[in-house]
Amino acid sequence: MALEAGFDAAGICTLQPSDHAAFYRAWLDAGRHGDMSYLARQDAVAARLDPSAAFEGLRSALVVALHYDASDHASPDDSSRAVIARYARGRDYHRVMKKKLLSLLHRIEQETGRTLDRARAYIDTGPVLERELARRAGLGWFGKNTMLIHPNRGSYFFLGTLLLELDLETDTPFEKDHCGTCRACIDACPTGALLGRDANGAPVMDARLCISYLTIENRGPIPRELRPLIGNRVFGCDICQEVCPFNRPKFVKLTREKDFAPRGHIANRRLIDLMSMSEAEWDEFSRGSAIRRARYSGFRRNVAVALGNWGSQEAVPALVAALHDDEPLVRGHVAWALGRIGTSAALDALTAAAETETDASARDELEGALAVSPRPNPPDTVRR
Repeated sequence: MALEAGFDAAGICTLQPSDHAAFYRAWLDAGRHGDMSYLARQDAVAARLDPSAAFEGLRSALVVALHYDASDHASPDDSSRAVIARYARGRDYHRVMKKKLLSLLHRIEQETGRTLDRARAYIDTGPVLERELARRAGLGWFGKNTMLIHPNRGSYFFLGTLLLELDLETDTPFEKDHCGTCRACIDACPTGALLGRDANGAPVMDARLCISYLTIENRGPIPRELRPLIGNRVFGCDICQEVCPFNRPKFVKLTREKDFAPRGHIANRRLIDLMSMSEAEWDEFSRGSAIRRARYSGFRRNVAVALGNWGSQEAVPALVAALHDDEPLVRGHVAWALGRIGTSAALDALTAAAETETDASARDELEGALAVSPRPNPPDTVRR
């Protein structure tokens, strides 16, 4: 029924206490979830670690997978253009998956002849450990990049779960780890977010170093030492998937979902054009897309970093205009980018902005940018 509803794979497991409670709590205690406080809320932790107790009456989890477009429509090597993670180039997967899950639930109700009032549908927005449920439902193993990987499907797919008040026949859990000695994802991660497996074999990620976290979930400044490592990835990151042997073309399945086709106005855009978008233009650009998660200010922060990494004087006019952004977060990262470029026009703009900036964090970024980008002119010609 799940496959007929349009999903690419499905499996069933019982709801029971998590096998990874100690690891999850230790991961939270180490602060590796960063500012994602919703992961550490006591009620949410309790639900994730024992859904059978948290959701009264629910007995089984139907876990589904849906492939997204894994083809590459952007070039990380062209640093003048933005790279957006593959999953976000089409329609927001939450909407697509939720519609299919609710349709599937309706069909299950028809088949069983009962209304399933307690049932819940989640697509990474609820307090459930989707990947653990998926592994127990036979859909893959935990790769060293922490992704769920299937040997014949790779990892370019979304997970969704239907929690049901039904006793269902379960599938065989996926037990084998196919990563072996491969370290491709660990070695390729620019920021060192992937820490390998712990003593119990669990893959460990420090989200605070992950480019996806830094460009999406992180609402504050991106640490300066990490900015050069982000390159031109302005929303999310696919590096650990790109290098995974199981994501080679012979393994990856093509998506059948038309809504996941890359939108022309999103894929492979020039950074300068993205930096120049007004909020109204951003609203149109991001409508119906998962990109909205970053918000307008967060996206502009990311683009500013990418422009600084590009380092071209072509970016200076767009960045100078953004020095007047309403958000100190954006102004600070724009200052960093102009400091990286370091032309006379860039330094003139930084000097002028430093004379009027009132926000402490933005002013600190301005001063830092001027300190690392000394004016190429003789000292007596520098405007004070």
